[in-house]
Amino acid sequence: MRRKISIIGSTGSIGTQALEVIEKLQDKFEIIALAGGNNTELLKQQAEKFKPKYVYAAKPINVDGVKTLESLDEIAENKENDIILVSCSGKIGLRPTLKAIENGIDIALANKETLVMAGDIVMKKAKENGVNIIPVDSEHCAIHQCIKDISQVSKLIITASGGPFLHKSVADMKNATVEQTLKHPRWNMGKKITVDSATLMNKGLEIIEAHHLFGFDYDDIEVVVHPQSIVHSAIEYVDGSVIAQIGLPSMHIPIQYAITYPERYEGIKSKSFSFSEIARLDFEEPDFEKFPTVKLAYKAGKMGGTATTCINAANEEAVFAFLDGKIKLYQIYEITKKMLDEHVLIKNPTIDEIFEVDRQVREKVTGMFEKTYC
Repeated sequence: MRRKISIIGSTGSIGTQALEVIEKLQDKFEIIALAGGNNTELLKQQAEKFKPKYVYAAKPINVDGVKTLESLDEIAENKENDIILVSCSGKIGLRPTLKAIENGIDIALANKETLVMAGDIVMKKAKENGVNIIPVDSEHCAIHQCIKDISQVSKLIITASGGPFLHKSVADMKNATVEQTLKHPRWNMGKKITVDSATLMNKGLEIIEAHHLFGFDYDDIEVVVHPQSIVHSAIEYVDGSVIAQIGLPSMHIPIQYAITYPERYEGIKSKSFSFSEIARLDFEEPDFEKFPTVKLAYKAGKMGGTATTCINAANEEAVFAFLDGKIKLYQIYEITKKMLDEHVLIKNPTIDEIFEVDRQVREKVTGMFEKTYC
């Protein structure tokens, strides 16, 4: 039987690559729904090509034989789905993820905000409803593949490419242009996550995600810089054995793993992996003077509650301001730290409280640009 799947965020980087995977494995999948944002022209093209039952878009689109939905909840509540790929960017992914979990639908998760904002709530609901959450991020997907018996694992090791400024000075980072920041040496991603990779905030957010996905204390989650992006992450067992997942830097592989789990198929492969062609693998500790965002994320994670919501919202708004030319790259960290320092923590928030904290932090940050940085 074909697996029935919906994609929330089908017009983004992960969503479009997921459709490439599904096209290669078209006998394995039936697409129930596609949901996009403002790129309605691309969404229409996708709907015409893949013929889902339903589409959801910010603006109405018309495709013969395809029904237009009025909300993402209609996708998340549809029990026709075996799995929903949540690949949209931002807090918009949280509510439909929770709604799908409540309806017993498995999640392939490529939305960082879902666990960074509300990881305790999401993982508790998933356990209560017997729902699998399969990570799409290459790092968490790698860890998921390495673990056989999680009770025997002592440490998670998350790798980071180091981004475009790995071998640059702090001064170079402080004066970096948007163009320089968006030149990632290994991965082709959206602008926001590429900036996060340059500051290493993406790794900070991934630490928080890993804590929730796998239930590890923050002190047992380590980050190591690995410029080649061949080792996607690793785990250390209690006996000292280290198991790593390796492969060429291609998001098709973790996407396919997540949506076909527990099965594996040939699917899309750029080419077979060759150890001799790779030749060398380098590893080093992160430079926390240059990349202080990592320690900031550890701090927020250990605080718990709404602290992670706070840094996520502050960082995102600061990234947008940087992309708009309103602030310097290094001010992203300074602004995020300021918001966390001033944050009034709610230890066990409700979903409504999480969204309210998110709103308040974003409002404060955007107000700072108008008063301080304009």
